[in-house]
Parts: sequence; C-alpha cells; structure tokens
Amino acid sequence: MTLVAISLVILSACIHALWNLFTKKRHPTASFFLLASLTGTLLLSPILIHHSDTLLHHIPDRVWMLLIIAGFFMAFYFISLARAYRTGELSIAYPIARAMPVIIVLAVVVYLGRVDQISLQSIVGSALVVFGCFMIPLQRFKELRFSNYLNLTCGMALIAATCSAGYALVDDEALRYFRNNNQLAIDNTSMTILYACLEALMTSLWLALFVVIRKQGRIDFYQVICVNKWYAIVAGIGIYLSYTLVLVALAFVENVSYIVAFHRLSIPLGAALGILILKEKFYPLKLLGVLIMLVGLLGVALG
Repeated sequence: MTLVAISLVILSACIHALWNLFTKKRHPTASFFLLASLTGTLLLSPILIHHSDTLLHHIPDRVWMLLIIAGFFMAFYFISLARAYRTGELSIAYPIARAMPVIIVLAVVVYLGRVDQISLQSIVGSALVVFGCFMIPLQRFKELRFSNYLNLTCGMALIAATCSAGYALVDDEALRYFRNNNQLAIDNTSMTILYACLEALMTSLWLALFVVIRKQGRIDFYQVICVNKWYAIVAGIGIYLSYTLVLVALAFVENVSYIVAFHRLSIPLGAALGILILKEKFYPLKLLGVLIMLVGLLGVALG
C-alpha cells in the first residue's frame, strides 16, 4: 500500500468523523440529509452530464434496479443515523453505526454459503467487534444487562448499520455486473465514480419522497433551509468528498482490505471528538470498547 493511498484514506477517515461531528451538533433530520445529499449530487453532476448521451442506453436495466435499491438503503441509513444522533451521544452511536456493518456483511456471506471466504482471524475479529459494541454504552461492567441496550440510540444505530451493510452488498453486486457488462468504454475507476454519482441521485430521490409525503418533513425542510442550510451543505460536501477520496485511493492498492482497515480509524476519532468537542461523558469502558472494536475491525479487514 503506497504512501499516497495511506494519506488519502486517513484524510477520508478524518473527514468522515468530522462531518458526523458537524451533523450531530445540528440535531439532524431527514430534511437535513436531503439537502446534504442534494449538495453531493450537484457537486457530482458534471460527471453525469459528461456521460448523459450514453447513460440511458448503455447502463443495464439490472444495474438501474440495483441503484434504486442501494439508494433506498442509503436514504434510510441517513434517516436512522439522524434519529440516533438526536437521541444519543456521538461517541456511542457513531462507533456502532460504523463497525456493525462489517459484521452484518460477514453474516450474510456465511448465510450465502461462502464460508470458505472467511478466515479464523475474521471470526475472532468479528467477536471482538460485537464485544466492543456491548461495552460502549456501559459505565460499569455490572450494567451488562440486555435492558440497557433497549433504547432508541442503540436501536437506530443498529438500523443505520444494517442499511449501511445493505447498500454495501448491493453496490458490490451492481458494480460486478456493471463491469462485466461494460458498454461505456470507460475504465473501472471512472465507472465506479459514475455509479457513485447515480447512487447519490437515487438517495436524494428517496429522501425527497420521505420528506415530501410527511407534513412534519416539509416543515423540517423549510427550517433547514432557513436555519441550517450552510451546515447541511458543508456536511454534504464532507460526505461525498470522503467517499470520493476512498475511490481514488483504490487506484493505488492491490488489496482493498487495507483501505477498509485504515478507514476504520474514523471510529476512535469520532468517539474522541464526541467526548472532547461535544463534552459527552467519558468513562473507561467506552474507551476500552472502542479500542476493542478497532482491533476487531483490523482483524476482519486484514483477515
């Protein structure tokens, strides 16, 4: 893995943690993320315009269907994340939402019968991630009871993690099919970026539908425009800049697992920002849980 790739991924991880901090401070709603997603779509629109002549004719119908599904998952990832941030702490919700998708994807791989693709190191790493997740909300070990996890913050963070795993799996399937049926005469990196542009568009459409059909959603969107529009715009820039940096870094590596491992550095950074900037409660088990999750994620990524 080259120094350029490491630098890009670490920068992406920092931006990812920062846009989550930025978002948490504004008590986000679906309307907040709608404006953020629209900002990202607008930023990426030159790529869509450049390929407009061939988009409708050369992208397979199956890829369009998968894009619609991926956009749905990403939209509800933002909706769930917003709810988790409104009801709980960044230093609890962010690590759970960022770490658990890896475990969910592994579970799906096992369910599909691809056990031969999973190493013992990945299994041990997964167990550490789950154990770390159980520790993060606790102040003392004696609080290790199921009832302590039955709260909206943990629930919404887990839903966000499930949606994140959902769009990751759909993205993988769509990009594999797209590359195997490439009629656009462009390289794989450009195709991936084009796909990301279309996914941003689909996400915006699903979020817009969720906001428009609800009276409270329309009220929230008006309030975001009046009060928080610049915060949402900056968050949108951070969301898609972080993602684009990862896509660029992929061109400098042969093993994508290193990208996954380094990008998870955002987890302890996000937790630290919640404690230091937002003045959230600090207790040793929270720190220990985050560190255990990080070790587990590195094991999964490098296994």
